[in-house]
Amino acid sequence: MSSIKKFQVTFDCAEPERVARFWCEVLGYVVPPPPKGFATWDDFDRSLPPERQGSAFACVDPSGVGPRLFFQRVPEGKVVKNRVHLDVRVGTGLVGDERLAALEAERARLIALGAVHVRTLPADGFNESCIVMQDVEGNEFCLD
Repeated sequence: MSSIKKFQVTFDCAEPERVARFWCEVLGYVVPPPPKGFATWDDFDRSLPPERQGSAFACVDPSGVGPRLFFQRVPEGKVVKNRVHLDVRVGTGLVGDERLAALEAERARLIALGAVHVRTLPADGFNESCIVMQDVEGNEFCLD
């Protein structure tokens, strides 16, 4: 019998703190406390060599259940569709118009945070509706 492993989801991005704070708002995550000996993350960041300042940021589920999200600066920009993406489960248990209304309300909230609406996939008799979005750096995710 294998054991269940904890995992984190890592995002390559240009502006780690900006993207992390966006996802904190999307998911209700929080920024963890800074490392021991530092009053703030800014204090910690200033202690790093200039080339490493602003190079990483993280957020966590305050309940401790969900995975840690880690954001790391990379030199290259995003050029193709994600091979893995997050599904933000806002319509679980809802169907039809009620589900679509919940998804559209969340879409409006996230657009105000800087997300982009890509397309709405309507229910087709097999799958319920979902909405494809992009975060503040163009990473795709779904409202499901």
